Amino acid sequence: MKAVSVRILHRYLGFFLAGIMFVYSLSGIVLIYRDTDDFKVSQYVEKTISLNLHRFELGKELRIKNFKVDNETDELVYFKNGTYNKLNGEVKYTKMELPYLLGKLTHLHKATTNSPAYWLNIFFGVSLLFFTLSSFWMFKPKSKTFKLGIRYSVGGVALTLLLLFI
Repeated sequence: MKAVSVRILHRYLGFFLAGIMFVYSLSGIVLIYRDTDDFKVSQYVEKTISLNLHRFELGKELRIKNFKVDNETDELVYFKNGTYNKLNGEVKYTKMELPYLLGKLTHLHKATTNSPAYWLNIFFGVSLLFFTLSSFWMFKPKSKTFKLGIRYSVGGVALTLLLLFI
């Protein structure tokens, strides 16, 4: 049986990874805007939780990042886009969330070892590493294209490091 060359493996892995890269690029773009309400839709929430929660406990219970109480009376707690009734535990608020499909896509980037997507992330990362290194086998080291490719690679690393440390 004929040995598979690095070029052939690079080519077919590249075609396979094109699909994964397409999905990751979309979710990466959406994640850039995670601190804004871009792409998000408004959802009205009405539920009953524990009574007489302190303002710190309330933020944890509702799982709202940067939770801040605007005003508080004996009966009601007012916070951004909502209220909490201390006497009956009723909470009413509006939250902004990504639509279902965009939410699922962004969880690809944020996958932890508890997520099934974690294996895809590891495979993708290792494949990209192979893809990057194997691209240097596409041309002879003494060729003009190879030498120019090395310069572009160094430029890419330099630009990335510059942006990281600015």
